[in-house]
Amino acid sequence: MLIGEAWGAEEEKQRAPFVGASGWELTRMLKEAGIVRADCYLTNVFNLRPAGNRIEELCGEKKEGIKGYPALAKGKYVGQEFIPELERLGDEILSQDPNVIICLGNTPMWALTGQVGISKLRGTTVLSSRIVSGVKLLPTYHPAAILRQWDLRPIAVIDFSKALRESEFPEIRRPHRKIFIPETVEDFHDFVLSFIRPSTTIAVDIETAGHRITCIGLAPSRETAIVIPIVNKRRKGGNHWPDNDTERQVWEYIREVLRDGKIRKVFQNGRYDIAFLWRSYGIKVYGAEEDTMLLHHALYPESLKGLGFLGSVYTDEGSWKGMRKGVETIKRED
Repeated sequence: MLIGEAWGAEEEKQRAPFVGASGWELTRMLKEAGIVRADCYLTNVFNLRPAGNRIEELCGEKKEGIKGYPALAKGKYVGQEFIPELERLGDEILSQDPNVIICLGNTPMWALTGQVGISKLRGTTVLSSRIVSGVKLLPTYHPAAILRQWDLRPIAVIDFSKALRESEFPEIRRPHRKIFIPETVEDFHDFVLSFIRPSTTIAVDIETAGHRITCIGLAPSRETAIVIPIVNKRRKGGNHWPDNDTERQVWEYIREVLRDGKIRKVFQNGRYDIAFLWRSYGIKVYGAEEDTMLLHHALYPESLKGLGFLGSVYTDEGSWKGMRKGVETIKRED
């Protein structure tokens, strides 16, 4: 199922969604992604044409807006007179019972989740929480936006390809991962012996603030990783570890792993991480052989290259910020 925003001029004439220029382009993009348009159910949040094709014309002040719904745009709340349109959309969703809904643009995401910001939300699956709850959604850009900004087109095609895979089942399937957070130096040492030493390849990533590393992550497999905290703003002095000697031991273990040339290292924008480790901590990294950002850039030089974007394209993870509260934390129990 595909949901757009509202009718344009041609849609208003034919009283059908996506029959104008946006619809033609949508058909072409779906075909490139392996989707037959005739196999999809297409509709809009609003089966009407806003004045000037501006969705803001359906909005007013907060006191006039639909209760329980946030602003669709800054200071713009959809009027209560349009509640029947949302009810009609809910009936359509229930009658079609889709495995996945492709939300084309901000408006359907607003209607079904109460969220806006399509550039941050696109490409990852979420569950609907408004109108009809528990339906899988995959947001991407609206064809009209693509016609105005052509470089968005390959991103939308990628998202349609992902939606085709997601249409095979109704639930959201996330990869299962175990993230270890060491409470002691011994915890870190045990993880190195149990997981990193037997591995031939690890992924490495650092987070920084100013001239300091706040944490470093090491992943010896797709399923298992360790995040070593360095900074903890909730503690006095801002240090995670109780004293300088303990932190020094932690850094010695990190140095030992990163200097081991027998273990291949994979980075995301590793030129920054490797240089930062050397300049600020005197740690030389050996065995750095792959970089996900550069590999993606070699394939799609016109594309975005940030880790969040790559995650939306190549994985089934949720958005990074949305993941933080749901990560499984394994503590030492022996």
